Amino acid sequence: MVPTSWYLILAAALFCLGMVGVLVRRNALVVFMCIELMLNAANLTFVAFARERGDINGHLSAFFIIAVAAAEASVGLAIVISLFRSRGTVNIEEVHSMKN
Repeated sequence: MVPTSWYLILAAALFCLGMVGVLVRRNALVVFMCIELMLNAANLTFVAFARERGDINGHLSAFFIIAVAAAEASVGLAIVISLFRSRGTVNIEEVHSMKN
């Protein structure tokens, strides 16, 4: 049986990796992938604590986060596609606003 602390260490590492990716990378698609990585780290934390406590609340929270992540991915991808069509780039530094 794997201890809960190992899951939490893995979740912390994934969250830190995602946070560094959001802060360092300038490509909008990579930033969205790093945000998804951070959400998955939160899911891992909720599920690890739910497993330790033996209740279902953590699993329900993880399911809700998965639904929010899917909505965020679809809206974010639509924004990135619109941005690329209007500006020709998805580099965050070159885009100052959504205005033309």
